[in-house]
Amino acid sequence: MEGPGRRTFIALCLYTALLTLSEVNSEIVHIPSVLHGVKGKSLLLSVETYFRLEDVEIQGSWYQTRPGGPKTLLVTFHNHTVIMLASMRHRNRYFFQPPNASLLIPRLDEAAEGDYHLDLDIHFPQRQELVRAERTVHVTVDVPVSTPVIQKTPSSTVVEDKENVTWTCRVENGTRVQYQWLRNDMPLDASDRHQFSQDNSTLVISPVRKKDIGQYRCLARNHISQRQSHTLDLSVFYGPYNLAVKSDHGLRTGEVFTVNPGELVFFDCQADSNPPNSCMWISKTNNATEVITVGLRLEVTSYKLAQAEEFLCRAFNNVTQKQDETQFTLVVASLGTGQERYVQESRSFSPLAAITLSCLFISCMLLVYFRRSCHHPKRVLMNIYNRPLTEQRGPHRSGHEDATEDFGIYEFVSIPGKMESTQASSRSLAHLESVQDLHTTIYDVIRHIPETPTLATQSLLGKQCEG
Repeated sequence: MEGPGRRTFIALCLYTALLTLSEVNSEIVHIPSVLHGVKGKSLLLSVETYFRLEDVEIQGSWYQTRPGGPKTLLVTFHNHTVIMLASMRHRNRYFFQPPNASLLIPRLDEAAEGDYHLDLDIHFPQRQELVRAERTVHVTVDVPVSTPVIQKTPSSTVVEDKENVTWTCRVENGTRVQYQWLRNDMPLDASDRHQFSQDNSTLVISPVRKKDIGQYRCLARNHISQRQSHTLDLSVFYGPYNLAVKSDHGLRTGEVFTVNPGELVFFDCQADSNPPNSCMWISKTNNATEVITVGLRLEVTSYKLAQAEEFLCRAFNNVTQKQDETQFTLVVASLGTGQERYVQESRSFSPLAAITLSCLFISCMLLVYFRRSCHHPKRVLMNIYNRPLTEQRGPHRSGHEDATEDFGIYEFVSIPGKMESTQASSRSLAHLESVQDLHTTIYDVIRHIPETPTLATQSLLGKQCEG
């Protein structure tokens, strides 16, 4: 092959070889791109190789380039042996670390900072191949940060929308320090009212508002360490906000309070404010206003009012010079017991009511028991008609000799049966339980005995109760 075709073929082969070499380089050697060291400590620039070191021959060099300075040769090596040090001053500053071409810096100082370059020639005898690898690592040398200290200006409480606050954070020791501000353990970001300096060591809040209240602290850090400051509180005078009138009396519907006639009512004017508000209560009648009292609480006696009257609470913050007001209507109407009044009274008298109901229940049960035991109609009849005939009827009387014995309340007792007769002898009545077909009407005295009963009546009642 001659001419342009041969030259094209050679170019393609070289391009393929370069690609292959690049792929091999990316796979067989690796070092970190950045290493952060601590001043006064050692640092190892470690090289990772992805091949068997005993199967290859290595030759290479380490160079340093300081910021703004030239590239300086540090050491040249062949396999495990140092060939040359660039100068005597590097003898105790850098040590070659075989077998993988690493470099040790035993003690870091500011002069050790910079970029470190590694040039490697790797020969693979079995493949008869020579691979070149170049790597660079950037080394920083930092001092750990000390505990930061924060300050607030002004140190006293500030007024919202009128004053600014400046926070500063400083560390005694530390290099390349970055600052971050936190409020209530949450990071603060820049906004229209929060401005930061370039390194975030200063924070300005302009103007201060209520939502800026909280605990502030500063976080200082660099590549090798971080510390947090103590906390400082930010106190702000603000308000009044969320003004509202509240009362534990009557019934509230929206901005209307309804109370019973003659009821003594208390209203409280509440708002979110620092310091606490001073309140003024105003009555509005016929488009005219009148200051009633000054203070957080208003006392109103409803019998002194008309059917409806409007009131207004005006809250004023003496420090912020801000004020707010809210109005409500008081209506006097009969609510019965009223919801809250009913609850209060029921709670107050519930023990007495429970005792009264218990006593009434026990009394009723006792009355029912004695009535059923002593005045059951059937039992009374049996007690009467089981007596001897002579005791039941007695000698014949005209019916007017002792009228008190006939006085009382009579109870009708119907005994079912098949007899058509409406009369029964005293002997038949004496055997009332054994006769199933008897149908008659019997009267007897069972209660309401006269206050001065005769001897016969007392005897009759005594036997009834004994039965």
